[in-house]
Amino acid sequence: MITDSVTRAGTHESHTEGVRRPGRWLALAVLVLAVLLVAVDATVLGLATPFLSEDLKPSGSQLLWIGDVYSFVIAGLLVSMGSLGDRIGRKKLLLVGAVAFGAVSVLNAYATSPEMMIAARALLGVAGATLMPSTLALIRNLFHDPRERSLAIGIWGAMASAGAAVGPVVGGFLLEHFWWGSVFLINLPVMAVLVLIGVKLIPESKNPNPGPWDLPSVGFSLIGMIGVVYAIKEVASHGPTLDVAVATLVGLGGLTWFVRRQLTLPTPLLDMRLFRNRGFSAAVLADLLTILGLSGLVFFLSQFFQLVQGRQPLEAGFAELPAAIGAVTAGLIAGHVARRFTVRSVVAGGLAAIGLALAALTAIGQSTGYPLLGASLLVVGVGAGFAFTVTADVILSSVPKEQAGAASAVSETAYELGAALGIALLGSIVTGVYRGFATPAGIPADTAAAAHDSLGGAVEASAGLAPAQAGALVSAAQEAFVDGLRIAAGVGAVVLLATAVAAWFLLKGQKLADGVEH
Repeated sequence: MITDSVTRAGTHESHTEGVRRPGRWLALAVLVLAVLLVAVDATVLGLATPFLSEDLKPSGSQLLWIGDVYSFVIAGLLVSMGSLGDRIGRKKLLLVGAVAFGAVSVLNAYATSPEMMIAARALLGVAGATLMPSTLALIRNLFHDPRERSLAIGIWGAMASAGAAVGPVVGGFLLEHFWWGSVFLINLPVMAVLVLIGVKLIPESKNPNPGPWDLPSVGFSLIGMIGVVYAIKEVASHGPTLDVAVATLVGLGGLTWFVRRQLTLPTPLLDMRLFRNRGFSAAVLADLLTILGLSGLVFFLSQFFQLVQGRQPLEAGFAELPAAIGAVTAGLIAGHVARRFTVRSVVAGGLAAIGLALAALTAIGQSTGYPLLGASLLVVGVGAGFAFTVTADVILSSVPKEQAGAASAVSETAYELGAALGIALLGSIVTGVYRGFATPAGIPADTAAAAHDSLGGAVEASAGLAPAQAGALVSAAQEAFVDGLRIAAGVGAVVLLATAVAAWFLLKGQKLADGVEH
């Protein structure tokens, strides 16, 4: 899908269009592995949260930052790193990023304080941002046959949308056998395979005339993205404050200057004129909110399964597996279904499915049986697989061939920002409701303060109390967490269903290219 015609100038593309590169499917497996790993790392901490809380003792706010700073940094840097790959070579950026990702994973695994963990997660986000933008561009260079390329993109989309749901299973297995840092050390062998195979089988591609890499634009995009998302998270958790006002102004200012600068640069990092295309803009919005619903749900159900229903980490991970199964299955057939029916019916239907599944979770309780939870996760996975894969295709096919590189960065930015916002917005609702629970009588003030920080903190703090007091404290905390989860699910349902209606109208007449010639 990603256009590399600029890298094979002139008529070379026409001579190679029918060539089937040896080892292309193994190379695809490596690229998909990179996408999957970056997506897994966005949610793998969901299961590790109770163990990490016990060891590092973060506050509620620090815990949210540990969970979402990774995705914030990736979202802020994706466009910049995609542009850098155009200049130095996408294969080179991918391999350098893989080495950095492995090295920083060690720092995450052995973090000794909440502050160190937040910094390490941020650095992991920088490394992750170097991996994502290169993958679709390299797939375009690997597969010259339109039919093969369509399948390759379907596999990529399936893995990208399933990654958020695979994280809990991987994390659950590791936490059953090792300490919480092992969820990061698993990155090392995966990245080693990526580098060793990638060096031999992945072809290099880059833009021979990309223009300079604009550092002020990089800074504006990063500051703007993090500032705005931080403000959203803080206002939902603590209400309007001076910090929120400052962060909002800084964030909006950064994004405003980023947009203005892109409109004046001869070779911008991101051509803002792409958003004039109605189909492109609608697909980006749908893309973002699809992943918001999926990642937010998976992140908080991980804690629900463990800390409310008392499941072991591996059991909790497998409990979330239906989301991954649904996403992979739907992603592989999404292109075929969208061509047989319509793009808008598949995207709107996928968004509506996620919204209805979230609506069903407004009936959740501490003792809710697995059939409702498993069915909801399956429906969310299927909806995300259809919507995310088709919107990624629409984003790339609705722009001119020479702009497909910039379009791919937008698609991946929407994915990562959606993951970050899912945790930040829905998480802030859960946290805000949770902190208001009434502490049972007789609980010491310091224990009560620790319990109000997070559910994991409440479970940990109760260990030093008499059994009756401990039971009362944990029960009150669990009830408050479930109350927050119900409200967050209701808000998510309204947002997704409204987006489904908007997508139905905005994507009218949008079609996928039969030849998949992007």
